[in-house]
This record gives sequence, structure tokens and C-alpha cells, in this order.
Amino acid sequence: MWYQNILEAIGNTPLVKLNKIVADIPATILAKVETFNPGNSIKDRMALKMVEDAEASGKLRPGGTIIECTSGNTGMGLAITGVVKGYKCIFTTTDKQSKEKIDLLKAAGAEVIVCPTNVEPTDPRSYYSVAERLSKEIPNSFWCNQYDNLSNRQAHYESTGPEIWAQSEGKITHLVVGVGTGGTISGTAKYLKEQNPNIKIWGVDTYGSVFKKYHETGIFDEKEIYPYITEGIGEDILPKNVDFSLIDHFEKVTDKDGAIMARRLAREEGILVGYSCGSALAGLIQLKAHFTAQDVVVVIFHDHGSRYVGKVFNDDWMRERGFLDTELRVRDVIAMKKDKRFLAVQKIETVRRAFDLMKQNDISQIPIMDNGTIVGAISERTVLSYLLDSPLQNIEKPIEEIMGEPFPVVEEDLSFRQLGKYFDRKISAVIAKDRTGAYHILTQYDIIQAM
Repeated sequence: MWYQNILEAIGNTPLVKLNKIVADIPATILAKVETFNPGNSIKDRMALKMVEDAEASGKLRPGGTIIECTSGNTGMGLAITGVVKGYKCIFTTTDKQSKEKIDLLKAAGAEVIVCPTNVEPTDPRSYYSVAERLSKEIPNSFWCNQYDNLSNRQAHYESTGPEIWAQSEGKITHLVVGVGTGGTISGTAKYLKEQNPNIKIWGVDTYGSVFKKYHETGIFDEKEIYPYITEGIGEDILPKNVDFSLIDHFEKVTDKDGAIMARRLAREEGILVGYSCGSALAGLIQLKAHFTAQDVVVVIFHDHGSRYVGKVFNDDWMRERGFLDTELRVRDVIAMKKDKRFLAVQKIETVRRAFDLMKQNDISQIPIMDNGTIVGAISERTVLSYLLDSPLQNIEKPIEEIMGEPFPVVEEDLSFRQLGKYFDRKISAVIAKDRTGAYHILTQYDIIQAM
């Protein structure tokens, strides 16, 4: 069986258990990984629904133009839909969005207009206002307006909610979702609470957004609004798609914590997801004291990490914002090495083998291994002295006869400053072990290059 087009591949994304990163939480933590949608985000679901509903109502006719204000992911879902259905797409976005998102929208044939972030929603320069104006000026165009278009949350009521209920076998006790337009949390929550009204719905918000205070007090406080870096969650407006009556709690997460958690997900779970996904999990972890061993918690991972390779997954970008240590660490030195091969010889191999390996690869020291364990080390000075004494007699002897003590092994999180104390006249290199367990050799030359 095959799909008739890519739009039929939307939905039915997997529910994946998280392990290492939530090891200290007694509950079962499951991630709804929406990167498996063709546009790599959960927004594919509502993008298709908004277009289909517009077609059914006559608001969008053949050959028309889809217009939307988007942080990137809704735009991608609409762009894919437009390609298949034959619509032109014009998207407005903000200047805080990643370049990768904008480039991907253009790759799908969309026209993208970048608008300033730090203006009021009613400002004619805002990405809301520009989208609305274009929809009035361009004949046979439809402004999706994902914030107030209730087809958004209906899409999740019809698909995301039923999938989570079925995949968790009805055992879900908590749903944790980053909140932006509100469609995902509201539509999914409505379905789940119809199945079991005791399910807790927790929304993740960001500092600089109005959601949490409004939910708790009913006050729309403009003093809560200020610029933030996190993409995809938080708002300076109250979208119609947010049904606050369905949400039990809002948890705020800092820009830094969301970014760091997204990076940890890649390194500790092998799940490469976006900024708001890191925020969602960070919010969940902040609330871990509320969970028991009987709980089954589902957290939605909205989009793919490829949207953020120039930001969250870029060390320089992270350091510039104070999200990473400014001090170099062993892993940074490893990353700077052009040749990352770990060259070693077994202790039963000959001196000739070690000597040839040094010459061929222009290296000065080699670790000595025994069945996967580092048992010694050898330097070019030691080999040369040994061979000069009696070259023909000594060159075929086992290297273990002249090997010295093994190089010290250090963890990749060790700071650059601490690394220096390992080197002296006798120790010319260290062995670094990364998170995967792989070895890397760092020589004095590597340290100088990093400096």
C-alpha cells in the first residue's frame, strides 16, 4: 500500500519512552515525537485542516493564495499543502526566527516577508498586521490566522488526542505541552478530558509571555510582555485557540533552560528536536515532584532540531547569550581537531608496526591497547632510542616490551584550565572519553591549537 500524496503521511507519529534524561523521575515519561510528520512538525496537522476547512467553506478557491503569519513550522505545513493542492503561499515571520526556518519555507516555494519582533501586534509592521493587510489586497487569498482559526485546535481534537489515548492504552495521567497558538494543547486536552476528566493538562510558557498570569488571575498584564528568545511558545496576545478552562497549570521556563534541555535530548536520548521541545521537557522536570510511579506523562515534542542548527545547536550562539560556559572544555578541543581518528596499536604488535603508524600519520605518540583496554603508551622518542640501539634486532619485538605508563583518561566535560595540569615532561598527551564511550587522543599540539 502507498500514499497518494505526501499529505496522507501526516499524523500517526510515535510515542517514545524517555529514559536517561528523566531517570530520577518515578513516572513513565513518554514523548509524542511530531518530527515524523512530512514537514517535521506538529503544525502539519492543523495546516492541512485549516486549508481543507477553507476549501469547504469557499474561502479558498482553486489557484488561490495562502497567507499566514508564522514562526516557521505552520508555514512549512501550509507550504507542503500548497504544493500538493496548487496554491501560492505568502508567509510573514519575525526577525527572531532562525535562518534555517526561513530558508526551508523558501525551498518549498513560498514567499517570505520578515517583520520586526519588538512591535505591538496592532503595529502595521507586525507580522500579524502585514498578513492581514495582504489578505485584503490579494484577490482569492485566504489568511489562515492560526491564532484565532478554530480549525487549528479541531485538528488536534480529531487526530493528536485520539492517537495519544490509543498509544498510551488510556493510561495517560498528564499531558505537558508548550503553548503558542494554543491549538495543540486545547484540541488534544478536549479529547483526552472527554475520555478521562482526571487527566492533568499542563502548559509550558516562557518568560515574556502573558499566558501564565492571565490563566491564574484573569488579568492581561502588559508588564509581563518583554522580548524572549525561545521560538514557538508564549504570546503577547490571547489567541482564540487557547481554551484556558481546559488547562490545569502553566509552568514558565527560561530561554536558557529550554535551549540546554534541547541539546541534552540529542546527547542523552538521541532525539533531535527543537527549542520549544526542550522547554516542554524542562517544564515537565521542574514539576517532577508532582509525579508518582503510577503516572504516565506524555510530553509533546513539536518540531525537529534541524530548524535550530544555527542557534540552539551552535556553541557560539549559545555562548554569546550566556547559555554555555565561556570557558573551553575537553569536548570543545575534540571538536576543533581536524583529524579525530583514534590510532592505537595492540600490545602484542611489533615495534615496526608502531614506528610505521607514526611515520604514515605524522604523529608523535600512540596508546597501547589490550582487548579494548588502554594499557600503555609509546612516544616517538622512546621508539627512536630503542631502534638506534639495535634496529634490526629490536624492530620485530612486541611493543609491550618498551611501552610506558598509559596516558591519563579525562572526561569530555573537564574544563580547559583543569586539562593543563595533566601535561608535564613525562606526559605528552591525554585520552579523552566522550559520551558515547569513544576515545580521542589530545596532544600538547592540540592544546596549543585550541588556544
